[in-house]
Amino acid sequence: MIKKPPKNASMALYEEIVSLNDVESCFRFFQDLCSITELRSMEQRFDVAKLLYQGKVYTEIVEETGASSATISRVNRALKYGENGLLDAFEKSENHE
Repeated sequence: MIKKPPKNASMALYEEIVSLNDVESCFRFFQDLCSITELRSMEQRFDVAKLLYQGKVYTEIVEETGASSATISRVNRALKYGENGLLDAFEKSENHE
């Protein structure tokens, strides 16, 4: 079931992201919208999520990504108790391989 977004959430950002047609456009969009630090943080969290999804343990993830144990724990919590957005994306990717 899809949850309603919080009343103060602007859906325009998400609608715009969905409308992007390719990786190049998406890359340029985020380059313009986010700081380098914000992008690197999101990229690292995404990498951590993929490795957790693949069953890697914390020590392997730290070695591969340089992420702190706090970051790994936060991402792990999101995978287990979040909105399933990451899980849905990973499962969709697996089905397209």
